[in-house]
Amino acid sequence: MKLVSYKTEDTEHLGVFVNGHIYNLNSCDKLLPDEMSAFLQGGDVLMERAKKVDAQIKAGEIEPKQEVFFELLAPVPHPSSCRDGYAFRQHVAAARRNRKVDMIAEFDQYPIFYFTNHNAIQGPGEIECMPDHFQKLDFELEVAVVIGKKGRNITAAEADQYIAGYMVMNDMSARTLQMEEMLLNLGPAKGKDFSTVIGPWLVTPDELEEYKTAAKPGHVGAAYDLKMTCTVNGVEVSAGNMADMDWTFAEIIERCAYGVDILPGDVIGSGTVGTGCFLELNGTGLLNDPDFKPQWLQDGDEVEMEITGLGRLINVIKKADTDFSILALKK
Repeated sequence: MKLVSYKTEDTEHLGVFVNGHIYNLNSCDKLLPDEMSAFLQGGDVLMERAKKVDAQIKAGEIEPKQEVFFELLAPVPHPSSCRDGYAFRQHVAAARRNRKVDMIAEFDQYPIFYFTNHNAIQGPGEIECMPDHFQKLDFELEVAVVIGKKGRNITAAEADQYIAGYMVMNDMSARTLQMEEMLLNLGPAKGKDFSTVIGPWLVTPDELEEYKTAAKPGHVGAAYDLKMTCTVNGVEVSAGNMADMDWTFAEIIERCAYGVDILPGDVIGSGTVGTGCFLELNGTGLLNDPDFKPQWLQDGDEVEMEITGLGRLINVIKKADTDFSILALKK
């Protein structure tokens, strides 16, 4: 099942995406909330009701009205929190190699994550950025999960049961701001907090069964063979696979939930896939060729991310009409 959030006449709704069309779930079953946050609060009971409606639509047993005039939103427009992990060893190793530092041994000992701004979640469409964001503006190609029920002190062996679904994620990054503030060993903060993009829909785990594969040796949890690509203005700049995750989402959730509650609507990103951002690509390019010309996102660029089974997430970068700069306020 592919769950979507969308807006008609300034009102948010919850729907399913079937055969290229969006159908409102509440219009098919009045016991289903017409909003994603309330739906996720209902846990497995509401999820099963929605799957029943989805199956009836696909079988032609019901013919609900198709939504025609709507704005597609982030699948979870108002997450209860947003964390981002660091699961792909290839990305971490390449980034450190490009900085001429050794691979950090702790990467293989435990998964890590940071909290980002859950109030800056966006879906398909325009991403408005401030002038300072364009100082080395970057994409990050990732997968994200959404938590579907409350839990605490969850083991990795049981953690996959808490995943409501999977999405494409673009962890937008303003590298000059990020690198500047992290010199103080705190962050990332302003380099990340302006936009995290998820979409186009939330895909339930049952839809990905055919892509299941083994986790890396020594690791626990579901893994999937899903091709991941990113194009900028139609030119492919990144390609990877979700199967390359070293730390599984189950293991990341185990760490997230230690001593605290994870809640329905929490979003957790995988971290960047290998080759999944300009920071890594530029570093590798310069390492191999001193004349390499680095690339960063510019005003008007179209960024398209596609992951097998999860769909295509398309955004256009837009520069805000202002010259306000916090970089210029440095003492």
